[in-house]
Amino acid sequence: MRCPYCASLDTQVKDSRPTDDSSSIRRRRVCPDCGGRFTTFERVQLRELTVVKKTGRRVPFDRDKLTRSINIALRKRPVEPERVERLVNGIVRQLESSGENDVASEDIGKIVMEGLKGLDAVAYVRFASVYRDFRDAKDFGALAEELSELEPDKP
Repeated sequence: MRCPYCASLDTQVKDSRPTDDSSSIRRRRVCPDCGGRFTTFERVQLRELTVVKKTGRRVPFDRDKLTRSINIALRKRPVEPERVERLVNGIVRQLESSGENDVASEDIGKIVMEGLKGLDAVAYVRFASVYRDFRDAKDFGALAEELSELEPDKP
């Protein structure tokens, strides 16, 4: 593993342990050249996924981009990082176990929206506004109505 500080290729693992949900291994590393310490995570990857965009362009699936998109929707919302990590793990597992190497970006968006709907209604609306390309306020109103029909009345 390359040192992020001095770019040395000779780093050493000092400690390894599973993450809380056992979906990855957390490794503490140290660089003998510069003394820098850093953490890496190792995850199982079942297959190489390719995202097929609406334009037909094909790009490699990027788990970090998925996480960033979800975190943007959840910005300043009271959702624990562990729940976000579980959501991302579930989405990736669902995509990898579909049996397809090529996944349409629309399908990923639908899966994310379903996950956010159960996690946080505000984040769901934020994500939907970008995913569905809302143009004006009535688009938000229609989505809010749809959400209120799904949830029982709260006092």
